[in-house]
Amino acid sequence: MAKRDTYTPDTLLAVAVEVFNQRGYDGTSMEHLSQAAGISKSSIYHHVKGKEELLRRAISRALDGLFAVLEEPAATQGPAIERLEHVTRRVVEVLIAELPYVTLLLRVRGNTATERWAMERRREFDHRVAELLRSAVAEGDLRADVDVRLATRLLFGMVNSIAEWYRPERRTSLSSAEVADGVVHTAFSGLRR
Repeated sequence: MAKRDTYTPDTLLAVAVEVFNQRGYDGTSMEHLSQAAGISKSSIYHHVKGKEELLRRAISRALDGLFAVLEEPAATQGPAIERLEHVTRRVVEVLIAELPYVTLLLRVRGNTATERWAMERRREFDHRVAELLRSAVAEGDLRADVDVRLATRLLFGMVNSIAEWYRPERRTSLSSAEVADGVVHTAFSGLRR
C-alpha cells in the first residue's frame, strides 16, 4: 500500500516558510521542500503550481494580518495618536503571532514578481502609518521636529527587528503584550510632545 499524502495546503505552507527562512527563497529548490516535507515533489505540485505560489501565499498571510490591523475600529476612530499607538501595538502582536510569515515578508528583496508585489504592499502599509503620524503631528500630539518619514522608518525598524531576536519557544520570552507595551512605551515616549 502506498504512503498517503497527509499534507494540507496549510501544513505544506508552514514547512515551505520554515525552509525559505532557513535557506532563503532563492536558495530553496522544490527538492529541498520535498525533503523537508517528507513527500514527493509531485505531491507538492498537487497542492501548488510551484515555489513562487508558496511564497505568495506565505507573504499574503503576513500582509493580510498587517492590513487587517488598519481596519480595526481602534485604528480608524479617535485621536490619531491613540490610533497610531493601537496600530503599533497590534502590528507587534501580529508579527509575533505570525512570526515565520512576517520574517519571510521582511526578507524579500524584489527578485521575483511576488517579491516586488510584496514590497509594494509594504510601502502602501508604511504610507498609511505615515499618514497617522502626520495626523498626530497636526493634532499636536507628536513632535513636529522629527521628520514623519524618518519617524515611520525608526518606529517600524524597531518593530521589525523583533523578527530577528524574539523566540517564543524560550521559557524566558516575553509575551506579545509585554513586547508590544515595551515598543509603544519606548517609541512614543520619544515621539510625544
